[in-house]
Amino acid sequence: MQLAFVATLAFLVACRQGDPPTAGISSAAPLALATPPPRNDRDASAPRDAGAPSSALDAAVSDDPSLPQTHDRPNTDAAFDARVRALFDGIVNDDPDRAMPFFFPLPAYQQVKAIAQPERDWKRRLVALYTRDIHALAKELGPDARFVRVEVPRQARWVEPDEEYNRIGYYRVYGTQIFWASRDGKEHAFRISSMISWRGQWYVVHFTGFK
Repeated sequence: MQLAFVATLAFLVACRQGDPPTAGISSAAPLALATPPPRNDRDASAPRDAGAPSSALDAAVSDDPSLPQTHDRPNTDAAFDARVRALFDGIVNDDPDRAMPFFFPLPAYQQVKAIAQPERDWKRRLVALYTRDIHALAKELGPDARFVRVEVPRQARWVEPDEEYNRIGYYRVYGTQIFWASRDGKEHAFRISSMISWRGQWYVVHFTGFK
């Protein structure tokens, strides 16, 4: 009885002081927030990881060009076809950057060429000419050109070191032709002057002419 009286007195004092008691009084539960569904990284609407392979072209350029050269004879496999189509895409869109997967890579060129500053020669001479040739062909083909096929001559040969200011060897082939169809369906072709190999894959090094 005495304990009940003390508890009641404490309650009245607290109310008088403006500090209502909370012990034993339950507050309303907070509203539950809607939890967003977990993100599905494979959802087509979600942005892709830039480093994830998404096409044959990714596979075509996935081999590290800084690795050592091999004596593997190049073939016209799916990776080669993807690089050819990258070149054609660069031409019809007048965008040399799209065509760079088919150009001989700089890390490989630095290993091949026995010259001072090979990176300078690669960029200022070879890439500059490649860019010029793509712009010229873009005007000739136009945006409606359609890729048909590519034909690589069988007369490829292994170029020994020191033959062409090179430290290491590679396969070389002249006169590859890329066939395309104009809007009226007529078939045409343009010629790649020279391709050389790196680790069993063909790359353009001279598009039109030799300079």
